[in-house]
Amino acid sequence: MKARYQYRFYPTDQQKESLAQLFGCVRIVYNDALAICKQAEKKPNSKELSALLTESKKTKEREWLNNVSSVPLQQSLRKLEGAFKNFFDSCKGKRKGKKIKYPKFKKKTNYQSAEFASNAFSVKDNEVYLAKVGNLTPIWSREMPSEPSSVTVIKDCTDCYFLSFVVEVEPVSIEAKNQSIGIDLGIKTFAFLSNGETAESPNYTKLDKKVRKLQKALARKSKGSNRRLKAKLKLAKKHNQIANIRKDFLHKLSTKIVKENQLIVLEDLNVSGMVKNHKLARVISLQGWREFRTLCESKSEKFGRECRVINRWEPTSQVCSSCGYKWGKLDLKVRSVECLRCGTVHDRDENAAKNIEKVATGHWETINERREIVSLVY
Repeated sequence: MKARYQYRFYPTDQQKESLAQLFGCVRIVYNDALAICKQAEKKPNSKELSALLTESKKTKEREWLNNVSSVPLQQSLRKLEGAFKNFFDSCKGKRKGKKIKYPKFKKKTNYQSAEFASNAFSVKDNEVYLAKVGNLTPIWSREMPSEPSSVTVIKDCTDCYFLSFVVEVEPVSIEAKNQSIGIDLGIKTFAFLSNGETAESPNYTKLDKKVRKLQKALARKSKGSNRRLKAKLKLAKKHNQIANIRKDFLHKLSTKIVKENQLIVLEDLNVSGMVKNHKLARVISLQGWREFRTLCESKSEKFGRECRVINRWEPTSQVCSSCGYKWGKLDLKVRSVECLRCGTVHDRDENAAKNIEKVATGHWETINERREIVSLVY
């Protein structure tokens, strides 16, 4: 399986100029090709776009494209081809998930990237050589498991530079301690596990207050001014700090869960519907539930585990995990409930985690349709 290994590097002033020129050329080639596709009656394929790029380099208006390597320019055309494929597959119903919109023009600000294939870069003596850019010295925080097939140079919105390598990773065989685990995701307590363990979510309150303050300061700055650019950079850095804290937490938690359990069971949450509740939208958005699910799925493939996602309509919080009695919907403020059939007092989220595990493993009890009054413990 393929994986990405990302390293940060600090370019010199001359290298920053070369990279800025490279990012600009990649962006212009992408936007020119997209403009041609919009004007043409029939969308040209990647070979036809590549031929048009070669012809445009011979003109005076685009002769400066010869100052950078041709490989990233060709890769940008392939990315445009992939964007159109995803759009058409989404329109035809071949692609699952949210509908993909028509490709958009790239902007000069914010995120910038350029991809180099194996014939345009090399790694030697702890340095990375990029064609027509020079030698870059990244911070090697870990060793790559194999020779990279491609590398992407990235400049994010906080003016930080990264090298992202695509490498081949062999699956790791580690014996699991437990057969299966069910996970119910929350806000203050991020994850309730069916074995009784919990994982507390990082506290983003102070950082979120600073983000709001910086957003207000940015809104007061006039557009196009230098002060607005400085305020925008400060805000981006604060957002990046929150994202790094969340990413570190999710990586550590997902690795621990995947290593210890053979089967990981999650619930398909309707996050887009949940964020319509304006009182909880900001807090829910900070948690990163979808990112956690993606990490569990990718790491399950790496460690030879199985990750299942159950239907969102399963009444996991409405059924007793001990006897299978259904007590119906509960208000969010109800955090524990006592079953009248078996007398067991359940924590709401821990009970849901146990039921999530039972749904996936086939031990889901038959739901009793009798309507009885239950005693709620607040």
